[in-house]
Amino acid sequence: MKPLKFEPLLKQTLWGGDKIIPFKKINSDMSQVGENWELSGVKGSESIVSEGPLKGKNINEIISELKGKIVGEDNYKRFGSEFPLLIKFIDACQDLSIQVHPNDEIAQRQGKERGKTEMWYVMKSDPAAKLRSGLKKKITPEEYKEMVENDTITDVIGEYPVQEGDCFFIPAGRIHSIGTGCFLAEIQQTSDVTYRIYDFKRKDKNGNYRQLHTEEAAESIDYNVYSSYKTIYVPVQNQGVELVRCPYFNTAVYDLNEPMTLDYSELDSFVVLVGLSGSGKIIDNEGNEISICGGESVLFPATTATLKFSGSIKFLETYV
Repeated sequence: MKPLKFEPLLKQTLWGGDKIIPFKKINSDMSQVGENWELSGVKGSESIVSEGPLKGKNINEIISELKGKIVGEDNYKRFGSEFPLLIKFIDACQDLSIQVHPNDEIAQRQGKERGKTEMWYVMKSDPAAKLRSGLKKKITPEEYKEMVENDTITDVIGEYPVQEGDCFFIPAGRIHSIGTGCFLAEIQQTSDVTYRIYDFKRKDKNGNYRQLHTEEAAESIDYNVYSSYKTIYVPVQNQGVELVRCPYFNTAVYDLNEPMTLDYSELDSFVVLVGLSGSGKIIDNEGNEISICGGESVLFPATTATLKFSGSIKFLETYV
């Protein structure tokens, strides 16, 4: 089985910028591109294979045909024919709304299929870029509703200036918001459940305020206060550095400038590599060779036993 690359899935947004198209080297004059969905099993926005014998098929069709061979036997039992991760590049030219995602239990109680846990890895962003994550002061659900109403909710949310390499884990229940100038990779559960807490009293192109989900969010928020919401790690060249390990995905960052072989023979999962910078070549245990560079993502099926790298490439490795 060969590794897979996918067609771009560009999403225009009111807050989108101009970083994604040149980063991915796409020939397009589309403006205000806020997201590219690198790999998606979300119904209606499934990623399409861009090359090779499976070209033109979407990821969920391929899982239906190949089952555990593509995603891993346990993953197929757990998620069926829906790819379990949604991987994006996000470019914010304005502040995004302040949001929260429910956990699986609360989402199902509210009539949704599942909740959403996610992470951010910051890429080369604007010098003044910042984001928000987590409560810095203890509040009650009633106080939360009052603060949304009187425009003071931002006073109790942690704010972080960011630079390339910063990482934030956003478990379900954690209030968060991507700020102006941020350019980042996002890895999350396959779920489109988002509750908008606060939108800075902005109006859309028709002069209307966007809908807030105050009641649903109040039930979903984790009201605990933690000392820091930023993931602390030490970058190391030529070895994997773990960023996140959780029930929904495991992610590490690699910065390689010398040959390296990764062994996945004991792993019952697909592996996705998300290119951050540089370029390299990869040869799998079946002799398939594929290139990867910054702005590209590659899916390796669960049957992959080893990957041999050459070149100078920085990437995220993620699997379930």
